[in-house]
Amino acid sequence: MSLFRKIFGLKNTPEENIKSESRGKYMPEIKLPVDEQFTINFKANGGKFLYCENMQEIQQSLSYILKENGWKDEKVLLFDERLANLFKDFDFCTTKKISESAYFFSTCEYLISDDGSLLISSNQIAEKKLKELPDDFIIFATTSQFVENIGEGLKGIKKKNKQKIPTNITTIKHFKTIEEKDFLTYGSSSKNLYLLLLEDL
Repeated sequence: MSLFRKIFGLKNTPEENIKSESRGKYMPEIKLPVDEQFTINFKANGGKFLYCENMQEIQQSLSYILKENGWKDEKVLLFDERLANLFKDFDFCTTKKISESAYFFSTCEYLISDDGSLLISSNQIAEKKLKELPDDFIIFATTSQFVENIGEGLKGIKKKNKQKIPTNITTIKHFKTIEEKDFLTYGSSSKNLYLLLLEDL
């Protein structure tokens, strides 16, 4: 993936070496790969991004997050039992009551590149509204969940859940406190969000 090639210092392809100013003004812009576009937009939205090559790195990063925020002995809101099994070594004190939880730990449906948001559904948040959930989120996702836009994500949800399409489909887009609300941010729920991203391609 191009983003990770850049992070680890691998050589660029000739197409990536073409600078936009050396191209004619009527030439279309070189389209960024979905992973790179997501990372730029996600960070611009205020999200914290941790790329990991294997589950060992994921678990180590999760330990650091819990330690940094003092959440090791706090209750975690966790609806996804598969996630509880995957991280059973952490011996989480889980709860399904929002009022008892310090943070929310979940997966997501897709990572939306064109606006850096996370697509989630009732598979992750049951029938809860985003504003009801804790302010602090830890999301576990994989690189195979990148899609270009919400339309692609919705198609993917429909394809994966042919028997029963999940409800409560929404996106999480704002990962920092919004100082001044405007028309575009009105009603959105800002979250302090950590994304643990596992390379699986």
